[in-house]
Amino acid sequence: MKSKSSFSLILLACTLALSIASKCLAQPIAPLPVVPSFEQQAYQQMETVGFIHFSINTFTGKEWGYGDESPSLFNPTALNAEQWVIAAKEGGLKELILTTKHHDGFCLWPSAYTEHSVKNSPYKNGKGDVVREFVDACHKHGVKVGFYLSPWDRNHAGYGKPAYIEYYKNQLTELLTLYGKVDEMWFDGANGGDGYYGGARESRTIDRETYYPWTSIFTLAKKLQPGILIFSDAGPDIRWVGNEHGYAGETFWSTIDKSKLVIGASDSDYLNVGDPHGNAWLIGQCDVSIRPGWFYHPEQDTMVKSPRQLVDLYYKSVGRNGVLLLNLPPDKRGLLHEADVASLKAFRSIIDSTFHTNLALGKVASITTDKTNYRYAAREVTDGKSTTSWYPPTDKQTEELVLDLGAEYAFDRIMLQEPIFLGQRINQFALYIKDGDTLWKEIASGTTIGYKRLLRIEQVKAQYIKIVFGAEDVKPALSEVGVYLSDDAEK
Repeated sequence: MKSKSSFSLILLACTLALSIASKCLAQPIAPLPVVPSFEQQAYQQMETVGFIHFSINTFTGKEWGYGDESPSLFNPTALNAEQWVIAAKEGGLKELILTTKHHDGFCLWPSAYTEHSVKNSPYKNGKGDVVREFVDACHKHGVKVGFYLSPWDRNHAGYGKPAYIEYYKNQLTELLTLYGKVDEMWFDGANGGDGYYGGARESRTIDRETYYPWTSIFTLAKKLQPGILIFSDAGPDIRWVGNEHGYAGETFWSTIDKSKLVIGASDSDYLNVGDPHGNAWLIGQCDVSIRPGWFYHPEQDTMVKSPRQLVDLYYKSVGRNGVLLLNLPPDKRGLLHEADVASLKAFRSIIDSTFHTNLALGKVASITTDKTNYRYAAREVTDGKSTTSWYPPTDKQTEELVLDLGAEYAFDRIMLQEPIFLGQRINQFALYIKDGDTLWKEIASGTTIGYKRLLRIEQVKAQYIKIVFGAEDVKPALSEVGVYLSDDAEK
C-alpha cells in the first residue's frame, strides 16, 4: 500500500503537468456578438459571381425600358444559355443572377399573371422560357442560380397600389417554386417614376419605407426556398456597397446597423464602409458591368473592360472583404459577345497565375509572447486552412506575428484572412520586412481585413515578414497569410 506522501507527490506531478499544458494551449476566444451564418460564409468563399442582364432592352437599345415595348421585339436568333454559363464558369464565376424582370415589366418566363412576357414574343413561337433554359444550364454545369425581380414595374396598371404587391408576390412565388433550387434573390431600390402603367402614361411615386412589405416578401422567399440568400440595400443577407463601380471601401466592415438602412434610400457612403459596431452581418456585394451599360449595346463592343481592369476590380472588391458581382450582357443573338468572353477568361488566367503559388504555405510562423502553444498556434496561419486560426494566447491586444519563408523570395502580393466565424475583429495592421539583421521596414498598412484582404506592394525580396496589429477593442485573430509574386500580365 502506497504512503500518503507518494499520493501527494503524484498529485503534485499531475497539477504541474496540467499547469504546463494550460500554458501551452491557448484558450479559445468567444465569437463576437455579430457573426456570419454558415450560408453567408459559404457565399463569401465564392468570391466572384455574375449578373446576366438580358431582356426587351437588349432589342431596344435602352437601359431602362418605359414599359410600353411590344413583346414582339424580343426575338433572339441563337439564344444559348449554356454558352453564358460555360463562359462564366471558365471566368471563375460561381453563381449567375438573371434579370427575370427589369423595370419595364417584361418577363423572361411565361408568367400566368401578365401578358407582358416571353409567351407573347416570337421567340420559339411563344413557347420559350428563358428562365428555364438559364436554370437548366446552371444546374448542369454546377453554377448556382440567382434571380433578379424588379420591384418597380412600369408596365403594370396596378403599380403603386395594394393590388401590385399581390401581383409581385405571385410572380416571386412562380420563380421560387417552378425552377428548382434558387440560391439568391436580388432586389434593388429603383422604384417609382414615369411609366406606361397599363396605358396610363404618368408618373407614380411610392413611399419607399412603407409601400413594399419587405419583411413579408423576404419571409415568403425564405419559406419557398430554405437557405436562399437575399440581396438588397438592407440585406437581410447581402448588401449593396453604395456604388456600381465594383469596389468596396478601403475600410470595409461586414457589420452594419440595419436601423440605418432603407431599400432604395440608404446612405451610399455608409454602405461603402459599414459599421464596426453594427448589429447585423451583411456581406458586401460589389456590382459592376463588364461594359459601360448593363444591357448589351453594339456601340460598346470596343469598350469592354480589359483583363487588367477586371483584375483591379478583383483587388478592390474581393481584396477588400467583398464579393465581386460582374455583369455579362448577352447580345441580340442571345449570346455573350466574343470580346466579353475573351476578357473574362484572360482575367481568370491572371488571377489563377498570381495566386497559384503561396510562398508562405507550410512555412514557420511565430509570435512574440508564446511560441509553444499548440492548438491555436501561430503556424496555423500558414496551414492553408481557413477553419483554423491564431490569436494571442495572453490578454495582450497588440501583438506581432513573424513569418519565416525559409529563404529570401521576391514577392509583391500579400493576403490576410480573418476567421470570420469569430466575427470581424481587426481594425488596424501593418506589415514589415527585415532590412538587414535587425531593422524592420514597413511595406504596407491598413485597417480592416475580414474574409480577405489583398495588398499590392512594390516588389521586394525578403525572408522574414512581420505583421503588427494595433490596439483593438478585442483580441485580433487571423486564419491565413499568403505571400505571392504577381503574374507579369498584371503589370
